[in-house]
Amino acid sequence: MTQTGHEAAVESGFNNFDYSVAGDVRDPYPELAEVRRATPVLDVGDIGDVMPGSGGLFVAFSFDAVSKVLRDNEVFSSAILGEVMGEVMGHKLILAMDEPEHRRHRSLVSTAFRQSELARWEESLVARVVNDLIDQFVDRGRAELVHDYTFPFPTKVVAGVLGLPTEDYRRFQAWAVGIITANADMDRGRQASSELKDYLADILAARRAAPRDDLISDLAHASLDDESLDDEEIFSFLRLLLPAGVETTFRSSGNLLYLLLTHPEQLDAVRKDRSLIPQAIEEALRLEPPLLITSRVATRDTELAGVAIPAGSMVTPMLGAANRDETHYSDPDAFNIFRDPKQHISFGTGPHMCLGMHLARMETRIAVNALFDRLPNLRLDPVAFERDDAHIHGQIFRSPTSIPVIWD
Repeated sequence: MTQTGHEAAVESGFNNFDYSVAGDVRDPYPELAEVRRATPVLDVGDIGDVMPGSGGLFVAFSFDAVSKVLRDNEVFSSAILGEVMGEVMGHKLILAMDEPEHRRHRSLVSTAFRQSELARWEESLVARVVNDLIDQFVDRGRAELVHDYTFPFPTKVVAGVLGLPTEDYRRFQAWAVGIITANADMDRGRQASSELKDYLADILAARRAAPRDDLISDLAHASLDDESLDDEEIFSFLRLLLPAGVETTFRSSGNLLYLLLTHPEQLDAVRKDRSLIPQAIEEALRLEPPLLITSRVATRDTELAGVAIPAGSMVTPMLGAANRDETHYSDPDAFNIFRDPKQHISFGTGPHMCLGMHLARMETRIAVNALFDRLPNLRLDPVAFERDDAHIHGQIFRSPTSIPVIWD
């Protein structure tokens, strides 16, 4: 089908999209560590001039403080995420729900992420998507893996999981990017959100009438104690899930590949022993999470790590700082897939722990295995790496600017 201007811009202007979302901050971690060592919770002060109606802002840096905020959904409410993202993702957004509404909603949508479903998608969908992409560059002997591989494959997978036509892939990607970048261009975000809802409305109606073997059908017919999801709840969930397919998995898989390729000894170890891939995935998520922060709001006067927090204050858990807390991890700034495993916090923790984390891990495992299977002696292209000044960047979202590779 013919691309629209927006779709073509997503394809040809990838770097512009990425920089507009991530920004060119190469290494925020020394500054984060300096603040964390000074205080586990920083009182930033009044931010009413930036966010009218808001009170103070507090940022949690230590692993223990971040964990406490994410686990205590009663004191630290997620409702603020609805204020930030509700206009483009919908006002029945699971990320913005507190208990007991969140528990009910999560129980209904989680039926679509059963282990049996993940196993089926692994065989019938994910392996096919990644191999189709590799087919397009395998004979060249070189590739740029961000543009050629890590950016497109998660969107294709999520579209397949939803049972959407593969020929509409560019439209899904364009809508997802419009929603993700809404803070920079709210009009475009609203338009993308509206167009995606219109597109999904007919499909949802069809799946309610005649279910198929896909996630939209599962959501349309999910039931718990005689309760089901209404259309707006499903639209909000899908507006969240589709951008997540573009954003989080694309960044986390790119970070893993970049870290392995820039640490040749660990790359060789993983290539020789594929059973190391799961722990390599977790270590990359710890060291370079795709998303550094999230947000909560204090529902009442409380205290966090000895710091008094008034009701109504914004509280920002700094995931990237918590993952490198030296009181929790030894040598926290080193990439070491052999370290003693400790749970990182990149997928969150507590009630809102990422619902799609097992899908993301499976996608990344299949994507990395496929590259090793089909590209002998895969390694960085040193000339292109230096020419492109390839690096991981971002102040909120983080991923590589490029991953130029060659193989035998």
